[in-house]
Amino acid sequence: MEEVAAAAIIDARGTVTGWSEGARRLTGYAAEDVVGRPAQELLAGDVSPPPLTALTGTVILRHQDGRPVPLRVSAYPLLGVDPEPRAFAVTTVPDAGEPLLVAHAFQQAPIAMSVFDTQQRCLRANDKTAEILEAEADELVGRRLGDSLVKDDESRRRFRSHLRQVAETGRPAHYESHTRMSSERREHAWTIDMWPVRSGSGPVTAVAVAAVDNSEQYRARDRLALLNEAATAIGTTLDVTRTAEELLDVAVPRFADFAIVDLFDWVLGQDERPMRRGDGLVLCRVAHRSATEGTPEAAVRLGEDDTYAPHSPPARALRECRAVLRRAGEPDFDRWLQERNARGVGDPAARRGAHSLVAVPLRARDTTLGVAVFLRIGKQDPYADDDAVLAEELASRAAVCVDNARRFARERSTALALQHSLLPRGLHGPVALEVAHRYVPSVARAGFGGDWFDVIQLSGSRVALVVGDVVGHGIRSSATMGRLRTAVRTLADVDLAPDELLTHLDDLVAHLAAEEAGDEVGELGATCLYAVYDPVSRRLGLAAAGHPAPAVLRPDGSARLVTMSAGPPLGVGGLPFEATEVELPQGSLIALYTNGLIEGRGRDLDRGATELCRALEVPRDSLDALCDTVLTAVLSEEPGDDVALLLARTRALGADRVATWDVPADPAQVAAARQQAIERLARWGLEETAFVTELVVSELVTNAIRYGGPPIQLRLIRDRSLICEVSDGSSTSPHLRRAHAFDEGGRGLLLVAQLTQRWGSRQTDEGKTIWAEQPLPD
Repeated sequence: MEEVAAAAIIDARGTVTGWSEGARRLTGYAAEDVVGRPAQELLAGDVSPPPLTALTGTVILRHQDGRPVPLRVSAYPLLGVDPEPRAFAVTTVPDAGEPLLVAHAFQQAPIAMSVFDTQQRCLRANDKTAEILEAEADELVGRRLGDSLVKDDESRRRFRSHLRQVAETGRPAHYESHTRMSSERREHAWTIDMWPVRSGSGPVTAVAVAAVDNSEQYRARDRLALLNEAATAIGTTLDVTRTAEELLDVAVPRFADFAIVDLFDWVLGQDERPMRRGDGLVLCRVAHRSATEGTPEAAVRLGEDDTYAPHSPPARALRECRAVLRRAGEPDFDRWLQERNARGVGDPAARRGAHSLVAVPLRARDTTLGVAVFLRIGKQDPYADDDAVLAEELASRAAVCVDNARRFARERSTALALQHSLLPRGLHGPVALEVAHRYVPSVARAGFGGDWFDVIQLSGSRVALVVGDVVGHGIRSSATMGRLRTAVRTLADVDLAPDELLTHLDDLVAHLAAEEAGDEVGELGATCLYAVYDPVSRRLGLAAAGHPAPAVLRPDGSARLVTMSAGPPLGVGGLPFEATEVELPQGSLIALYTNGLIEGRGRDLDRGATELCRALEVPRDSLDALCDTVLTAVLSEEPGDDVALLLARTRALGADRVATWDVPADPAQVAAARQQAIERLARWGLEETAFVTELVVSELVTNAIRYGGPPIQLRLIRDRSLICEVSDGSSTSPHLRRAHAFDEGGRGLLLVAQLTQRWGSRQTDEGKTIWAEQPLPD
């Protein structure tokens, strides 16, 4: 399109006296419509023209059809005989010399563009600007954009400030603004660029503005940021209720003004109640959150049941397994809100401004766990389809975390029940020991571990103390712990020495690991400490398999660790275990524990052991109180591993409770041995047991003389039961057998087994000991 040149003659008084054809084509006014009129009437709005004495300037004329026409004009004085000009010849081309095509491109641009003079008055605005500001384009010319068109005070202030800075400094400006149009609820995000307009290299004569609506991109970034936050903020614990609360912490107030999470009872591990009540679905309220303090919108209290009618949006979401979006004015929404208000809980006035909701089922692994409902109240925009998609994403992430927490709670409950069934429930210590214990599960690990302890009554009033730890946590570790505890009890019943017992237990762990691994190398580790206390000799024999040494508090009040070899952990195989034996004064305290007690973040084992010994030295009235003192002093924070603690105070059986005789290897000495035993029973006041004891002594001493070898020794122990022991130098163990009718022997041990409460044999360094126990009279 060709450039359109225009010319006009304006006299010294500002009246148009000449009008060219180009001026008519440019403005739409014919010469007869203009000549004789003041030139000021042709300007748009209240814009003042530049003085005619200036060589060049920018003016805005109003076209005959009403639209503004920005022009760059040049004025040339027409001189007569007087020195003052009599008139001016004014020439111009459209839009500062640009082709009309460029002018139309500015006017029709899809982004908002406008030009302001240095006084912040609008010189020109394109159609998009007029559309956004809900005004006609010619109405904007000559006005300050911030006066009445931009409603938000903060946005108006920032706009004026940047316009002034660009005009004064000549430097462009770039910033983002968030404002709400007067007819919309939804806030818009704008990217605004301003740059100075100069005439050649001269001063700034105007400021150009371009504004791009980035609302969709902004909302997309905001949704992505919300999802990223949800990925890190939801599921920080393996607790169902806390996970539901974390979902609402993320959603309120950024995504919703009020939100709730309701779950089925079985998800919470409660006894299953009917999921339906009449025609409605019954769920339990586990969490709700409001942007208003105090949660006035909640119509159901935490922990109470909420019943959803079939028509309600949450029931539809559960039934259809998808997000359900409803707005005010729709029957489902209005009816659901009326039901909420009719419950008489919460503040109905707080729900009065609710205008939209999204109900989303919480589904994980093809299982529906409950429902989340997001509600918007007041000034927030109503939910749209993209909000429903976002709600489904949030609910999906939360549902997986809720299901993980539910599975963990179920496994934890199972492991807890299994572990409680395997650990000793009541440790009623024998006369030789007074015991107390504590078990502290770790809150930082996924499930209960494999820590265990035990107190086992052995023959001869001896007592075995056991503490162990299986690597790992959960049901598998608890089950392995149970197998090892059973194995220890079985091996202890054979009366093996501590180091020998650990050798057999080491073989068992290696076999268990091989069974679990199949053809691969097994990885099943455990540690164990096995100790045997003899109240007669007051000696403690012990051996460890990768386990920390026990601490001993002596009667003088000093506590220290027992010096011993830790040994290799169970399951390594091929390495020996070393036994240690110490003599303890009566009233000594033995502390056995697992490494969770003395290990911790920022603390090494030596420091933990020192703190343990220091805690044991604190005087307490009872062992139970001392257990609590130790845990409080040593565990300064939540334990990172399970903790088992077993305290045992020793007692001694004095000479008045034990009688020992050496027996010559002569059958004639059997009668003398019986007589000595009867006399000792009389001294103890146990004449009622004399008959059975006489038979037992006779049979066991006879067998030792006939089948064993010297030295032979008879010992009676009065403890909670009466114990008869006969030792000899042979390592051959006796066993019961069935005697036939004409057999002359083979009935002795059978007779002993029938007359006593229990009997057995154990190997010793010199041979073996056969023992039998019978209850004491009431």
